[in-house]
Amino acid sequence: MVAYLYLAPALILISLFVLFPLLHTVYLSFFRWDGVTVGTWVGMRNYQQIVDDPQLRALFAHSLVLVLFYAVLPIMFALLITALFARRTIRGMTFYRAVLFVPQAVSLVVVAVAWQWVYAASGVANQFLGFLGLNRHIAWLGDFNWALPAIGLIGSWLLTGLCLVLFLSGVQKIDAELYEAARMDGASAWHEFRHVTLPGLRAELSVAVTLTVVAALKSFDLVYVLTKGGPGTSTSVPGLEIFERAFIRQQVGSAASLGVVLTLLILSVTILIDRLSKDPQ
Repeated sequence: MVAYLYLAPALILISLFVLFPLLHTVYLSFFRWDGVTVGTWVGMRNYQQIVDDPQLRALFAHSLVLVLFYAVLPIMFALLITALFARRTIRGMTFYRAVLFVPQAVSLVVVAVAWQWVYAASGVANQFLGFLGLNRHIAWLGDFNWALPAIGLIGSWLLTGLCLVLFLSGVQKIDAELYEAARMDGASAWHEFRHVTLPGLRAELSVAVTLTVVAALKSFDLVYVLTKGGPGTSTSVPGLEIFERAFIRQQVGSAASLGVVLTLLILSVTILIDRLSKDPQ
């Protein structure tokens, strides 16, 4: 009982601000409610709409595209840089880690505004294309084909630093004698990375995959500030749709059901990543 008393303050706060709102959201998902008048019980109809509506299914497809930019690319870049750093001692590593982590400390609204300038008609992105001899100006955030990848590249820039900091910290705990033994056996850079660095980063890799995938699935800030889901619905994602349905269209029940599905998806992905990352031994 003493242990439960110590846990009580945290449990009370979590219950009030996490568990109760979660259960209340599940309850609201079974109603058609505008947030003001009395709601109407509709059962599973809101969930059925998510399955039947191709536009709603497309929202999750957009999230899967963002997973490529938010998770796959940052982890690949970070692993590549980590493999290069693992083979030699780099002076000032603490400074480099701090610089790489800076994007994580900047507000996403500030990041979005800064990248709006980059993607402007005369911005850095189009100037770079001109430097390469590609005389074309892309409306990055106004093009149906380029808008979503443009947002994804911002996520890649943001999360590469986070992954790299995790991996560089993990490399430091790997016994240097393992690298020396591998080199004495004539291991190439690839074999050294495959059999020494990568297994030693199992825990950090699991954390990086979880954080980046969840960031992609629950993305909202960048999309809202940069495109608001446009052009058309080419960059709309579940988080933005939940916001618009709940606070703009007054479709609270539908927004709640979409939020529950997104929560279950994130929870399932997190559990799957955790199980796959466990040491098979």
